[in-house]
Amino acid sequence: MTDTLLDVSGLVKHFPIKEGVLGRTAGAVRAVEDVSFAIPRGQTLSLVGESGSGKTTAARSILRLIEPTGGTILFDGLDVTAMNTADLRRLRRRAQIIFQDPYGSLNPRMTVFNMLAEAIRVHKLRPRQECRARVEELLRLVGLPPEAADRYPHEFSGGQRQRIGIARALAVEPDLIVADEPVSALDVSVQAQILNLLEELQQQLGLTYLFIGHDLRVVRHISDTVAVMYLGRIVEMGPAESVFNQPVHPYTKGLLAAVPVPDPTHRRKHALLAGDAPSPIAPPPGCAFHPRCPDAEGRCAQAVPSLVERSAAHCAACHVHAPSP
Repeated sequence: MTDTLLDVSGLVKHFPIKEGVLGRTAGAVRAVEDVSFAIPRGQTLSLVGESGSGKTTAARSILRLIEPTGGTILFDGLDVTAMNTADLRRLRRRAQIIFQDPYGSLNPRMTVFNMLAEAIRVHKLRPRQECRARVEELLRLVGLPPEAADRYPHEFSGGQRQRIGIARALAVEPDLIVADEPVSALDVSVQAQILNLLEELQQQLGLTYLFIGHDLRVVRHISDTVAVMYLGRIVEMGPAESVFNQPVHPYTKGLLAAVPVPDPTHRRKHALLAGDAPSPIAPPPGCAFHPRCPDAEGRCAQAVPSLVERSAAHCAACHVHAPSP
């Protein structure tokens, strides 16, 4: 058993573009390019970035909900990319996902008891006669009354449905939970409750989180490490406080500048992002951010910058602000 639960190296995911009657491959959507990171046990790493930056695709590729194009994914020392069907079934018990839409991810025809008990029975974690007690225990764990087991998803509020989604993920007693923007569809007050619940569960059960988000206030609250993605690549990564207090990459600075501040006299430290992200079908040469970057130089359009360490565990990929030695 190692201290690192998840180790991702050089992850790539391309979606082929087919055209014509014969369905010939005419190109590819380069959704994820050379993504690498590691998550120690019991910690939270967050992937952040604009919509279309590749966050969710990277997370689903890691769980092999979609097949990665390349790279290495080690889960507790086991190569996920080499797993067969039986191995993946065992992985599903140890690595779960919480989806963004709590209602869309729940079966409207099943009661809460049936949804949670199904996961327990499929993985043979409890005898059938103990399933009821285990389901009620899970509901109490996420802050719902035991009698909620006999109700259907439409009878709950959005926050309660997300609690059910969390309970379903916990039903198989996982080590890793991928939280795919789990609070973005909820009211602000409910967001805080769910975030606090996730933190309490992490401390109580020793869970490891891969958190996907675009709300930097939420990400700062829950993260140990933050990785900023742009057009499929990680452009900055480091301890959460370091990334938020001392951002290096112009893209990270632009994201932070866009965070609303409830103070009319507040002056932004950095310029807001201009323009839209390029198409992942035909990304710009060199640094993909250079067409939008206020600090871009000629070399930025010629070579892809590599992640370079600027301070303790804080890396950035920028020719200007984090030049290679």
